[in-house]
Amino acid sequence: MKFKTTKRKFALFTAFFFVISSLSAEETDKIKLPDMGDSTGTLISPIEEKKLGEAFFRRLHSQINIDEDLEIQHYIESVGNRLATNSDTPSYPFHFFVVLDKSINAFAGPGGYIGINSGLITTTESESELASVMAHEIAHVTQRHLYRAFEAASQLSLPTAAAMLAAILLGTQNAEMGMAALTAIQAGSAQYQINFTRDNEQEADRIGMQTLVHSNYDPRSMPIFFERLQQSSRYYGKGIPEFLRTHPVTVSRISDTRGRAEKYPYRQYPDSPDYLLTKAKLRIKTLDNYNDILRYFSVRQKQGTPVQRAVARYGLGLIALKKQQFKKAEAIFRQLVHEFPNQSQYLTAWAKTAFESGKFDMALARYNKALKIFPKNTAIQYEYISTLLRSGYAKKAYRALDNLNIKIKHQPTYYRLLAETYGALGKQAESHRYMAEYYYAKGLTPFAITQVKLAQKSKDLNFYLAAILDDRLNYFLEEEKMHQQDH
Repeated sequence: MKFKTTKRKFALFTAFFFVISSLSAEETDKIKLPDMGDSTGTLISPIEEKKLGEAFFRRLHSQINIDEDLEIQHYIESVGNRLATNSDTPSYPFHFFVVLDKSINAFAGPGGYIGINSGLITTTESESELASVMAHEIAHVTQRHLYRAFEAASQLSLPTAAAMLAAILLGTQNAEMGMAALTAIQAGSAQYQINFTRDNEQEADRIGMQTLVHSNYDPRSMPIFFERLQQSSRYYGKGIPEFLRTHPVTVSRISDTRGRAEKYPYRQYPDSPDYLLTKAKLRIKTLDNYNDILRYFSVRQKQGTPVQRAVARYGLGLIALKKQQFKKAEAIFRQLVHEFPNQSQYLTAWAKTAFESGKFDMALARYNKALKIFPKNTAIQYEYISTLLRSGYAKKAYRALDNLNIKIKHQPTYYRLLAETYGALGKQAESHRYMAEYYYAKGLTPFAITQVKLAQKSKDLNFYLAAILDDRLNYFLEEEKMHQQDH
């Protein structure tokens, strides 16, 4: 019963979250925050909040392209954790991730899951600008804005709540039908005001700026980024950035954040090499045209500081690797490693060049060199294990899996790697078991069910594993049943 209650809360919360996200800036400006007292603490328990967050993240995996590059993940987590540690709720368990989408957007979901679109990251002109957006989203979570809004939504009638769910489903299938359903909801509940956004945004700006300053980022970056987005929006017409639809930027907000920022003494805040390298990598992962991106990096390899010019060469090397121009990539990355031996991205790119060109022993040697310098770097560990598997060292790969950070052991990439390792060791039941966990983490429960059934038919199945599989199958089937009922 408790599982079903949590599922219903998740369905309603998700519905409300996406309805609010679909409103235009003009519509959200009309919405005001109510005086709800301190009732948010009783709306949802910490355990339910954790389950909602996990379910929310799984659903996102099935709907959008969440980046699984561990170097990028490590960077966005490092910025997020630095901010979270200096927020007003440092003990909150945040989860930061990058969405491979060129649109400019960022969002906070239940359970502290904060997503940043690659388009927003590449649009920022400084690391502090990126941090300002993330600090703003962190403040939405710590001030429990989503749950205050959810509390208001939970007072809606069941038909209205059902209509919200239908709007999500219709919107997923057909944008016009989804918007029609949203319009019907808004018209049908005209007398009921969902109080959200304007005051929430101002509070998130205020709390976020405090977090920004305490984390040693430039407070002036917040009004600068907001103002640039507002000025650029006039060229978008109806297709303004999604971030501006869900986070309406007004002249008063820009003025307010600028006034707060000016209270702090001015100084320079240099960008980290990791920020510049992450931006370069994301540009290439989402490129539309090789010629445009080649021109972009070719110009920049002759401009700026030595670090900035090196980042441009790194971009050219990644393009060469993507086009399988291994000799060119090898020359670029070898030189970068020589010049910047303590920059992990150059070492991994150099090792990956050997891997992609089929020189597995050379790749292993380079990954081993990198691990001696960065023994706890999860991205290097993961690539090293993948290379061990491709090289036929499955037992060594299995032993190396234990050294991975506990955080990655709850991510889809880990389950897939573990499944591949068991497959290489000839343990088919375990391989199917972890492929089931991989699909479940990706929000693909029907595929997870299929993998469990395949594991149950494997010849190497034992009594202990059979019991685990029975339990997981029942769990997956129950969740899929609830999902079908929601639909």
